[in-house]
Amino acid sequence: MTWPGMLLATGLSFAFLFLVFRPLEWAFPAKRGQRFFRPAWLTDLCFFLGQYLVWGGAVLWLLSRFGHWLDGLVPSSFRAAVASQPWWLQVVEVIVLSDFLVYWGHRLQHRVGLLWRFHAVHHSAEHLDWLAAHREHPMDTVYTVGIINLPAFVLGFPLETLAAFITFRGVWAVYIHSNVRMPLGPFRVLVGSPELHHWHHDRDRDAGNYANISPLMDVLFGTYRCPAHEPERFGLNEPPPRTYLGHLVRPFLPRQTGKVPGSAGGPPA
Repeated sequence: MTWPGMLLATGLSFAFLFLVFRPLEWAFPAKRGQRFFRPAWLTDLCFFLGQYLVWGGAVLWLLSRFGHWLDGLVPSSFRAAVASQPWWLQVVEVIVLSDFLVYWGHRLQHRVGLLWRFHAVHHSAEHLDWLAAHREHPMDTVYTVGIINLPAFVLGFPLETLAAFITFRGVWAVYIHSNVRMPLGPFRVLVGSPELHHWHHDRDRDAGNYANISPLMDVLFGTYRCPAHEPERFGLNEPPPRTYLGHLVRPFLPRQTGKVPGSAGGPPA
C-alpha cells in the first residue's frame, strides 16, 4: 500500500473508532468528567499513528512475506485440512486458540522482567479511553501479534481468516479499554468488557483479567476479578515518560526505582 493509501486508511480508522466509541463514552462513562483532550492525549495519538502507519502493518507484512519458511513445520496434509474447513469453524477455532495463547502470553508479560519492560508502556496510561488502547511499544506489538497469529498461520489457517479475526480483535481491544461501563450481569464471565479490563489496568499489577475476548481463561486459571466499581487509579507505580519517544526508549534504559507518591506494590521487572 502506498503512503497516501496508508494515510487515508489511518484517517478513516480514526474517524470510525471516534464515531463508534466517543458516543458510548459520552453516554455510558466509566470515569465521569473525563475530558476528550485529557492529559497525554497527544502522546496516545502518536501511538495510534505509529501502530497504523508503521508497526502493525510491518508485522503482518513480515508474516505474509516469510510465512512460507514455516510451511514445513506442520504436514501439508494437516494444513490443507485446516484450510478446507468451513469459514465459521475456522473463526471459532482461531478465537479459542488465540484466547488461550493470549492469556498465557499476557500473563508472562507481567511475570518475566524483559517482557514487562516493554509491556509496561501499555500500562503507563493513567487515563483509559478508546485512544489509550493504542499505547503499546512496537516490540510489545510484535510479541502480541506473533502470539495471536503465528501459531494459527503455521497450522494452516488462511490469511483471509486471520485478517478478519485481527480486525475484530483490534476493535474489541479498543472497546475493552474505552471509558465505558455497561455491566453485563451474569454474562460477564463469558464476554470480556471494560468493567473487567479496567481492573487489569489497576496499579496492582497482580489484578488479573489477562484474557481478551472471553474471560473464561481467567475463570479457569483463577485470575478473574470484577469488583462492582471502577479502580481508583490507572498507571504504573513509577513516573512514566511524558513523550512518545521517551516511551519508545525507556525499556532499553536501566530500570528506574522511583515510585509515584502514595502507590504500593508492583510486578517483578
